Amino acid sequence: MKIAVVGATGLVGSKMLQVLDEQHVEIDELIVAASERSVGKEIVFRGKKHHVISVEDAINARPDIAIFSAGATASKQYAPQFAEKGTYVIDNSSAWRMDDNVPLVVPEINADTITRETHIIANPNCSTIQMVMALAPLHKTFDIKRLVIATYQSVSGSGLKGINQLNKEEFGETPEKRAYPHQIYRNVLPHGGDFCENGYTTEEEKLVNETHKILRAPQIGITATVCRVPVTGGHSEAVNVEFNKPFDLNEIHELLSNFPGIIVQDDPTNNFYPMAITAYDKDEVFVGRIRRDFSVANGLNFWVVSDNIRKGAATNAVQIAQYVIRQFFTK
Repeated sequence: MKIAVVGATGLVGSKMLQVLDEQHVEIDELIVAASERSVGKEIVFRGKKHHVISVEDAINARPDIAIFSAGATASKQYAPQFAEKGTYVIDNSSAWRMDDNVPLVVPEINADTITRETHIIANPNCSTIQMVMALAPLHKTFDIKRLVIATYQSVSGSGLKGINQLNKEEFGETPEKRAYPHQIYRNVLPHGGDFCENGYTTEEEKLVNETHKILRAPQIGITATVCRVPVTGGHSEAVNVEFNKPFDLNEIHELLSNFPGIIVQDDPTNNFYPMAITAYDKDEVFVGRIRRDFSVANGLNFWVVSDNIRKGAATNAVQIAQYVIRQFFTK
């Protein structure tokens, strides 16, 4: 199995390499590629040194799978070129997510949308992944009518620039390059992504559009507010759900507890609930504060937390790669 990681020197790219190793993915040849400024850098993987090559050279190497974390512009340019060579591209950017011909995949939910002919596969936005993991089993049973979402997203969602800004501000220093227009240390910004003409942000619109696509449920009413918080890693979300069908809270707990990749942490009397600090560097999605919304018929509130660099990006992409290997490369 020949696997390329494109954008291997970045925050998510390096985590992809780590997860590939942790998951014991069989790799006969690893190709690490990045932008021209990173070409020649040395990366150690499984005790062996690898030198970063250009994306063009990686295309010519004809990998079986290319996992991308190089940004939307690079993906738009290079993903089709890999695909033309027969490579299965798993892209972590926003470039292909809403393309009707490209599956948007969370493997536990909709891996069946990947076919042998699918050579570009989109990895959803980090905040979408963790939420739909919790929503999928509930929607299947109780039919979601409406969602109201508030996110509390860590600075690692803005890459190394976001982490650097928080760290610099914490020690009273001025960052050379800012990820946010205001101080993030000891602050909360109701701002994720770029503002659209309708007053929402691109991060908020991703939650709407990607959820519709992944759950195959464009009829669900969805509204969202995205906030950036001074947390290094791990996204948290408060999700309010209105179902079309009545439910029992015990059923909710059972459905979530039995869904792969979900861990329920819901014992409020003992202050046991999901937190970013305890979800950090873990692959699972954690759900708690599960309670009925008494203001509406069939209403539910829950709190969901996950490491946005792992399940929200690298782990989900590697899981897609593992599915592709099982389906199309294992005899």
